[in-house]
This record gives sequence, structure tokens and C-alpha cells, in this order.
Amino acid sequence: MTIITVTAPAGRLSLAQRRRLAETLTDAVLEPEVGQHAPAARVGFQVHFHDLPVDCMAIGGRLLSDQDTLPDIMTVNIAVMNAAWPAQVRAEVIGNVLARLAEACEMPAPAPTWWINFEIIDEGSWGARGGVLSILQLLETGVFTPQRSNAIRAAVQPPA
Repeated sequence: MTIITVTAPAGRLSLAQRRRLAETLTDAVLEPEVGQHAPAARVGFQVHFHDLPVDCMAIGGRLLSDQDTLPDIMTVNIAVMNAAWPAQVRAEVIGNVLARLAEACEMPAPAPTWWINFEIIDEGSWGARGGVLSILQLLETGVFTPQRSNAIRAAVQPPA
């Protein structure tokens, strides 16, 4: 269960770019999360595009609408269930997301004003399927590699 929210100035991303990003951003997080490319896991991922008018965004203390040149700003918030998210896995996800954004925007590299926030939702704080959902309930779905399942169990379950 993962939610990826992309916030950008209205009109920054075309429909074609959003279509591409819906797929590529899902994969950018899915593969590190479950340990493999698992098409069956895609239903647990949502990508939301949030377009804001330029008079509702600011950088450097100034509204975008008041700047002579429109800066290329974008934020991506990634909310994931508590699992095994060591620094190197979070860094992999952030790098993947920035690379997919650059590809979709046909840029050689991500803009320095594209910012990624990676948020881990505490165990017991994610609701779905009519109640509170645990990552541990999802481990039996078969989409996680054994290595990833073991790492998640070790990270989420307290030692006996």
C-alpha cells in the first residue's frame, strides 16, 4: 500500500506525461518495496497528481505568479507502510523517482527544485479493506520476495 503524490504548477505535466508517470513512478517504488517486479502488487499503489495555480505556490518566499521566470518546481510525497526501509532502500526509491520524472519531462537530469519526501506510516496507522491494515498481512500475497518478507518481518515485529 503506497501513495505517491506529485504536486506541480498547473500545466507543468501534460496528460501524456501523467500517463507515463502513473506507470513509471509505481514501478520506481514497487520494485524496491516488494523486492521484484510484481505486476500483481500494482493494485496496492496509487499515484495522485495535484496541480496548483501559480499563485498558490511559492519558492524563495515569492509566489510563482510574481516571478519573472517560472521556476520548475515540483514535490513528490511518497507514503509507504512501515516495513524494512533502511537508508539505502529509501535512497534507491528517491533516485528512481527523480530519474523517472526527468525521463517523463524529457530532461537530462532532475531539476534541483524537484523535492522528494519519503514518509513511513507507523504500523497500526494505515486503514484499508474496512479496517487497520498491517504490512504483515500483505506478506502472504506472494508478491514479496522471501528476502524482502524476512527483512520486513524483522523490521516490524519486535524480537521475541
